[in-house]
Amino acid sequence: VTIAVAERRMVPYELEASGTVEPIASAEVTAQVGGIVIATPLREGADVQAGMTLVRLDARPFQAAVDQAAAVLARDRARARSAHLALERAESLARQQLLSAGELDDRRADAEALAATALADSAELGRARLDLAYATIRAPISGRSGKLNVHVGDVVRANDPTAPVVTIHQLHPIRVRFTVPQAEFEAVREERRRDVQVLVNAGGLDTTWSEGRLVFVDNQVDASTGTLLLKGEFANWGTKLWPGAFARVRLRLREQAGATVVPSSAIGNSQSGTFLWVVMADSTVEMRPVTVTRTWRGSAVVASGVQPGETVVTDGQVRLSPGARAAIRDSRAPAA
Repeated sequence: VTIAVAERRMVPYELEASGTVEPIASAEVTAQVGGIVIATPLREGADVQAGMTLVRLDARPFQAAVDQAAAVLARDRARARSAHLALERAESLARQQLLSAGELDDRRADAEALAATALADSAELGRARLDLAYATIRAPISGRSGKLNVHVGDVVRANDPTAPVVTIHQLHPIRVRFTVPQAEFEAVREERRRDVQVLVNAGGLDTTWSEGRLVFVDNQVDASTGTLLLKGEFANWGTKLWPGAFARVRLRLREQAGATVVPSSAIGNSQSGTFLWVVMADSTVEMRPVTVTRTWRGSAVVASGVQPGETVVTDGQVRLSPGARAAIRDSRAPAA
């Protein structure tokens, strides 16, 4: 048989799950005005900063609209000033009883109408200037750009959700969404009072784990699956986590000190429950019923049935019977 020694050590209390990487912020950039594309400074797949120019449209129609709106505003402001002066003269004549009340009301109405027209013209000028600014499509958030869907010479339509110019995902920081069984809800809620560590691995190697923290616990359990949605946040400076990728997640809730640990391969199951084989000092073996509270990375945490320092069998159990004498072989050597 192959053996191992039961140990007493600190064991993290972890929950393992499968998750999906998702960006904290994502923007599908669309054109807010229609026009012809004249330049695309954006390089596909490049990092962008908020406010950076992505695409430029032909701005000449919008500049013409600004000029026209400014001229209309100047004309109507002049008319409003003239109407205001006429109202002042009418009020002076009315005080001398040289003008009827009806004519004074007409002068006041004309002045107020032209003043309102000037305000409307000012708003129209503001809208024209806004359209001119929208002719330069800028990044609303910082992040990594995706595929550019327009090219020089293309005609884009305003506010078309089916044809985004480009999609930008924020990668630093980034989040991973995952679920845990409903039975673990109490443990998660108790540990939520402090920063809970989350480890994630989106690659194939067990050494490439990224460390983050738990930032979100959903306010309800999914009735169809009996699971609770959680999210971890990671700095992701090495850009190991990519939006949409699947990832392995370990939620580390706390550390359990003084736990008795044996390899998971030492634990067997029968109709009577879990058990393991213990090698005594005279090389005979004894079957022990044990209580396993949980497993962690190939190890089983045993609450009762074995003591630290005792030798347990990890391979070759099928050949054993109570009282049999065991021949110990090196675990690194192949079986005969």
